[in-house]
Amino acid sequence: MSKGKPHNAYFIGIGGIGMSALARYLNSSDTRVAGYDRVSTSLTDELEREGIHVHFEDDPVLIPEYILAAPVSESLVVYTPAIPSDHREIGFLRDKGFEPIKRSELLASISLDKYSICVAGTHGKTTVTSMVAHLLMESEANFSAFIGGILKGYDSNYLNRQNEGLEMIVLEADEFDRSFLRLQPDVAVITSVEADHLDIYGDQNSLINSFKEFADKLKAGGKLLVHQDFVTGFHGAISYGTNGDYSYSMTSNEFGKSSFLFSTPSGEEIEIDIPVFGKHNVENAVASLAACHLSGIETEKLSVGLSNYPGVKRRFEKIYDSGELIYIDDYAHHPTELRETISAAKKQFPDKRISVVFQPHLFTRTRDFAEGFAASLNLADEVFLLDIYPAREEPIEGVDSNMILELMDHRNAELVGVPQVLEILRDKKEGVLLTLGAGDIDRLVEPIHQILSKG
Repeated sequence: MSKGKPHNAYFIGIGGIGMSALARYLNSSDTRVAGYDRVSTSLTDELEREGIHVHFEDDPVLIPEYILAAPVSESLVVYTPAIPSDHREIGFLRDKGFEPIKRSELLASISLDKYSICVAGTHGKTTVTSMVAHLLMESEANFSAFIGGILKGYDSNYLNRQNEGLEMIVLEADEFDRSFLRLQPDVAVITSVEADHLDIYGDQNSLINSFKEFADKLKAGGKLLVHQDFVTGFHGAISYGTNGDYSYSMTSNEFGKSSFLFSTPSGEEIEIDIPVFGKHNVENAVASLAACHLSGIETEKLSVGLSNYPGVKRRFEKIYDSGELIYIDDYAHHPTELRETISAAKKQFPDKRISVVFQPHLFTRTRDFAEGFAASLNLADEVFLLDIYPAREEPIEGVDSNMILELMDHRNAELVGVPQVLEILRDKKEGVLLTLGAGDIDRLVEPIHQILSKG
């Protein structure tokens, strides 16, 4: 893609969290933006309110005329890897001479000639990216940020501030489809390197090598920041964690608030208060502080920048709290994420019964990590398993949610459909309820909220 913003842009899969942030970025300039998605959601509703035309049927007739009438060089076509190869619109546009590009190519083009902070890792990318964006906003930096979730308070996955000084780009460096290998960061953050996306990589060693290749993409003079648990093998990396180059020590950790002492490699210490709970979120905060410190943000701005961090939707998000019954929604979709989320709930509410509604995401991930899912879900007192959300995948014979259930050592676990689980929850009066997953389980949040609040 050539430098500069196009006159027109058409997004195939515009409702995706990464795609919609890019659409918002271009729409905030003089680019006319439109797009297709399979279903209408609250996010596509927001895009339409912002003046972006969106339609929901795979039909070339619905592509806006201004996209087709302009010279090909003036209209950008972007698609998500989740779009199937036989999509009618993408085939039509190719026949018309357009050269559709992946979302990762657009991100690479946007960030290439700007100072970029790229956050990679199996877990924590969205939280760290959102924290960095919030710190830069509070520091009045000149930046644009592309976030893989909706940042509460801003109600958006795209943040920007135009100001004097160095123009910065903050984005998630996604390992899926090896997308992050297109990027050339000034600061690269790696939060974790655990087996995932084995449909792409085959095995964990291949995944690790891909992260090392990402680290090698640093621009001249760039800095690599890696969590201390995964730093081995990353040449020249700066570590963060309890014993990292950037380190921390907890002073308090209670639901809705954590306080810790943040230490820089030079020995400078900063007291940090942040409205999040759990060790994994504190370490996400440490990564964001370190990334900003490496990027020249003044320490006095770091000390207060996270104090009003609003959090990201679906990241240990409290939806309902009657005192007796607490409902929390979270995006956890990997065994490690499930373990951390359930463990955090058990630690915070040790006297309450923990109930989990989990929707597995992808047939391949379920196949590859069924034992890990089972072990993590065993930590809960009660488990309701929904059908697998397939996303981009076709079914795999023998792979379903029952595969996890059969591996669980649990009396209070069962497979349920959506109507059934909603009916079951009508009788819930106490304890902690967690809805977990990366598919369309978020569509249950409001119905569940209504059921519980009426109870």
